[in-house]
Amino acid sequence: MSRRPYLREQSKSGWWLSQPRYVRYMMREVSAAFIGIYALILIIGVHRLSQGEIAYASFMASTKGPAGLLFAAAAMLFAVYHTLTWFQVTPKAMPLTLSGKRVPGGVIVAAHWLGFAVASAAVWLLVGS
Repeated sequence: MSRRPYLREQSKSGWWLSQPRYVRYMMREVSAAFIGIYALILIIGVHRLSQGEIAYASFMASTKGPAGLLFAAAAMLFAVYHTLTWFQVTPKAMPLTLSGKRVPGGVIVAAHWLGFAVASAAVWLLVGS
């Protein structure tokens, strides 16, 4: 006697809309794509800078249009979201033990925010605001 296994029907494209945590996960993945594209744009900018002043000026002009500004704003929002979610998941991704005792997650998250603040202040001071 053979029995057919129960197969739960699931949408092929909208499976991630069924639970809020899936939506947050997918938004985090999309944020990584935006950050990657923005990094490529920065690499192109450095390449144009190496080609001379005229090439760099044309690159800067292309980024100052409405599409460039909109993309930069979206990339910034996604970068903030990516940072927030990564710092929140760090205690699960990187559990830390000191002297055989587990460090509380809040301490790990706070240490990351402190490091972020110190690095941001250092860059701000070096650039000269």
